[in-house]
Amino acid sequence: MPPIVSIVGKSKSGKTTLIEKLIQELKSRGYRVATIKHTPHGMTLDELGKDSWRHIQSGSEATAISSPDKLVLIKPATPDITLNELARLFGEDYDIILTEGFKQTSAPKIEVHRREVGPPLGTINKLIAIATDEPLQTKTRQFSLQDAKGLADLLEKGFIRPQRERTSLYINNVPIPLTAFPKELITNVLLSMVSSLKGVGEVSSLDIFLRRKPSKD
Repeated sequence: MPPIVSIVGKSKSGKTTLIEKLIQELKSRGYRVATIKHTPHGMTLDELGKDSWRHIQSGSEATAISSPDKLVLIKPATPDITLNELARLFGEDYDIILTEGFKQTSAPKIEVHRREVGPPLGTINKLIAIATDEPLQTKTRQFSLQDAKGLADLLEKGFIRPQRERTSLYINNVPIPLTAFPKELITNVLLSMVSSLKGVGEVSSLDIFLRRKPSKD
């Protein structure tokens, strides 16, 4: 799975503005960026009576709305859906996923702080940096709100480059952590297998999906 970093902070602190700057900076370096926005309120993309709403109400597990310039996927979600499950919907072809919100998750986090909206959030799990408009008494690394380049350097060196080449394994839709040996073993076996197939050139990415019938009682 691509590395995930959450941008957190109080309302009106500038989370969306910082994400916009980070997207632009990282894309200028040639990286592919995906984003996830957390909202505590419901969404109305599949409005009552619309075709997509009717598909979902009829029992479709997911539906997509396609137009010449964009694609929208609508998939019913449960209240306990995890950040990893959301990120799984993107697939693997991204260098990093930036999220807005999700401060209660285990993902690494950058807090956005503005003096005018009050003190920082306080105890945040896996806080790697603070983007702030004033000096703070903290051991956490601090950046100016305008220093998108510095923050992008942090993301590039700490998250993107170490995982630019990766092998991901999911079993029953659950990501399985891989240490160096099984990761190398799986990678070598898969590359050897597909490289022997007719018409296969240089392999830059590989997707394999396996689905088995449930075992009978």
